[in-house]
Amino acid sequence: MTTAKFAEIKDHIRRHIESGEWAENSRVPSENQLAEQFGCSRMTARRALTELVDAGVLERSQGLGTFVASLKSQSSMLSIRNIADEIRARGHGYSVRVLELESIRAIAPIAIALGLEEGCEVFYSLLVHCEEGVPLQLEERFVNPELIPEYLKQDFTAQTPHEYLSQVAPLTEARHTIEAISPKAQVCSRLEIDAAEPCLQIIRRTWSRQGVVSFARLVHPGSRFRLGGHLTFK
Repeated sequence: MTTAKFAEIKDHIRRHIESGEWAENSRVPSENQLAEQFGCSRMTARRALTELVDAGVLERSQGLGTFVASLKSQSSMLSIRNIADEIRARGHGYSVRVLELESIRAIAPIAIALGLEEGCEVFYSLLVHCEEGVPLQLEERFVNPELIPEYLKQDFTAQTPHEYLSQVAPLTEARHTIEAISPKAQVCSRLEIDAAEPCLQIIRRTWSRQGVVSFARLVHPGSRFRLGGHLTFK
């Protein structure tokens, strides 16, 4: 099967970045240069650059050009994406460590977040998502067993909790808060960071049509992660 031109261009750019030939903040070829090099239209070259910008691999600067993005990972705060897809979109390897997967009794804050009675059973998972083997996100998730009864039977090395939940209980609403935190020793150990490193924490609740599906706490090392987004005003 012939590879589409825009995909060839994306692979070409990724190879140069991965090899170190194009360092962080280096300018990449323009749309016109890529179109000429690959024998394609400018629109095709633009698509390749745009998809890499959206994935956080490249950054655009109005009037200056397109550059290799900071080596920090980038995620959109305006949408909920599967972290495994985000990592793979950057051309990097994704892996996960499942630390805990069990049924627990809900303390008051968790019960309130899930709309359940205090002390009732909830499902709990604790995972570390890694990019090229380096911890990028510590995911602590509490799940409503009334809506997701098969949660504990899933293999989360094969698909992420977000991916599974999106399949069995399509999301209709999500709310989150974002804050900088000083991580506790156990979090530092799991993320393999120094105690002095600040982290970015996202607290997120998600709903399906049947009610609250999950309550999650996502913690990211400040040196490896950033949030970004793009707004279009009409």
